Amino acid sequence: MKLPTLLLILMLTLIGAFTTLNWGAITAPTDLSLGFASVQLPLGLVMLGLLVIVTVVFLAFSLYQLTSTLLETRKLSREVQANRELSDQAEASRFTELRKYMETEMAQQTALHATSKSVLTEKMGQMETNLRASVEQSGNTLASYIGELEDRLERKKLPLSASEGSR
Repeated sequence: MKLPTLLLILMLTLIGAFTTLNWGAITAPTDLSLGFASVQLPLGLVMLGLLVIVTVVFLAFSLYQLTSTLLETRKLSREVQANRELSDQAEASRFTELRKYMETEMAQQTALHATSKSVLTEKMGQMETNLRASVEQSGNTLASYIGELEDRLERKKLPLSASEGSR
């Protein structure tokens, strides 16, 4: 049990014990003024009755507060659950959008890669063709120069050979 409940039970027990011990004094009649009339009643019973009424009102008020708090807590719990579900749906929607975006980007990157690869392959083919043509042209030029040098050397050697033969 909670401390306030224990204190309430203790106080009610003490009041009950006090009332039992002093029952004779509590039930002794006394002249009481109600403002508009005068009556003879036991003052102790009147005070005890007022105490019981105040206690019942206090307990009813406490019960009302507890009930309203429980209802409010239940209402707030439902709202929190609804908000949690909404946030979960929103987050799932964001993840779905992110996945779609990532798939789109990956498809674009794949297409870009394929395009780049084909362009690069084509340019490499052109460069290879140009390089072969350039090497062939350089080979032809070099062969032409070598042939021309050989012709010159042969022309210069022939007179030497003819002159050597006459010696």
